[in-house]
Amino acid sequence: MTINKFIEKFAEAVEVEDASTLSANTEFRNLEEWSSLAYLSVIALMDEEFDVQIEMEDFKKLKTIQEVFDACTKE
Repeated sequence: MTINKFIEKFAEAVEVEDASTLSANTEFRNLEEWSSLAYLSVIALMDEEFDVQIEMEDFKKLKTIQEVFDACTKE
């Protein structure tokens, strides 16, 4: 999966209406739509699309969409 496709899926999970407003460098916690429900949706996205389970403490270290993508795609 490319970062651009991931951004689309991330936007869908977080309910951002226009994915083009997001980039790999977007700090997702600053999004107006970010909430505890958005967090759970991103965790579900990581699990369903990439079979990645991440601990809350590790997720807290992630700041940008690129970092979430990297956490999903690291070998």
